[in-house]
Amino acid sequence: MSVVLAPALSLLLQRDGFAFVAAGSARAEIEQCGTLADWRAFAASWDDLVVDAYLVDHGRFRRRRHAVYGIDASGTIRREVHQPHYQSRDYNSVYGGIERWFEPITDAVGDSASLRSILQFCSKVFGELARDVRSWRVEVHQFRIEARADEPGLPTPEGMHRDGVDYVLVLLVTRQNIASGTTTIHDHDGHLLGSFTLTQPFDAALVDDAQVFHGVTPVQPLDPEAPAHRDVLVVTFKRA
Repeated sequence: MSVVLAPALSLLLQRDGFAFVAAGSARAEIEQCGTLADWRAFAASWDDLVVDAYLVDHGRFRRRRHAVYGIDASGTIRREVHQPHYQSRDYNSVYGGIERWFEPITDAVGDSASLRSILQFCSKVFGELARDVRSWRVEVHQFRIEARADEPGLPTPEGMHRDGVDYVLVLLVTRQNIASGTTTIHDHDGHLLGSFTLTQPFDAALVDDAQVFHGVTPVQPLDPEAPAHRDVLVVTFKRA
């Protein structure tokens, strides 16, 4: 798949409903919105995630933390009081219809320069597509998907889906000893529109949630005897 430079992202999202941005371009664009000086500590915080207790069959392959922010049209960011993550069954047939309370993103991570720079980047790109929006409700998810020889990791256990928001960013933080994990994009009739695999830190996928469905294939360990995980940051923007 061709690599897209971030300055064209808004137009590309409007036209195709999704975009893949390679690590070098994504990092450069994020750094235009703020510093990533604390990235090493930011990435290390994925080691402190908590098992997702809502997984069906009591699987233990997914760890996460969650936070909610408000961002206004000027780019001012404020963290909201901790609250549940909720999706209707129209968008999530497996976990929809219930309030899911996840452990909060820690204060240090939630106020980190890296996260704020990423949020400013999203605000810039998505704001170009919705100039009438005065305020966004933003949800931030830290995900670690673990894979074992006897238990593949499911980045999207609900399958091909929409999130019920306006726009989505998926940013790769780390891949360790992982095979597969291919992102696929489909139209409303199920036709494949594109696919790509996030392999390098800062590889990014951006999605117009109203236009397309997205999913990620299961991940397996390359070496079944060694720890294996896929760490991503997922940011969703929804008109407040």
